[in-house]
Amino acid sequence: MKKNEYMNPYLAGFFLGLLLLVTIFITGRGLGASGAVKSGVIAAVTTIAPSHTSETHYYTEFFEEHKDNPLKSWLVFEVIGVVIGAFASGLISDRTGFKLERSPGITTNVRIISAVFGGLLFGFGSQLGRGCTSGAALSGMAVLSTGGLVTMIAIFGGAYVFAYFFRKLWI
Repeated sequence: MKKNEYMNPYLAGFFLGLLLLVTIFITGRGLGASGAVKSGVIAAVTTIAPSHTSETHYYTEFFEEHKDNPLKSWLVFEVIGVVIGAFASGLISDRTGFKLERSPGITTNVRIISAVFGGLLFGFGSQLGRGCTSGAALSGMAVLSTGGLVTMIAIFGGAYVFAYFFRKLWI
C-alpha cells in the first residue's frame, strides 16, 4: 500500500459491520468507547476518594456491575485494542508521526484549543446521551433501535448545522 493510499471506504464499512455483528454475537453488546473512559474515571475516583465513590449514585450504579475492578471491563480492552490497531495500521502504511493539521487561516494555538474544547464537549455530551457515537448510533442502528436512528440523525444533522458556523476554522 502506498503512503497516502487508504482502504476502500465501502470495504472498511463492511469490515466495521462484520466486527459489530461478531461483537454483538459474542458479548451481547455493541461497540462503544465512552464506557472505557467512564471505567477509568471510576477507577481513579475509587483510588483517590473511595468514600466519595460509595456515596455517589453515579459511581455506585456503575460499580455494582464491575465489583472486582472497573478497569476489567471489556470496553477498556476494546479501546486498548483500538489504540494498538491504529498504531499498527499507521506503522504498516508508513503514516505515523506527529503532525498538526490546520487551515492556513488559523494559528496552531487556536487549532489546539478548538480540538481540546471539542473533545471536552464530545465527552460531556456522550455522558448526557448515555453513550458515544459508536455506542449510541452505530450499535443502536445495528439492532434497529429507534434511539439509534434518532441519534444518527442528530449527529449528522448537528454536524451540518455547526459546520456552517465553524467552517472558517478549516477554509
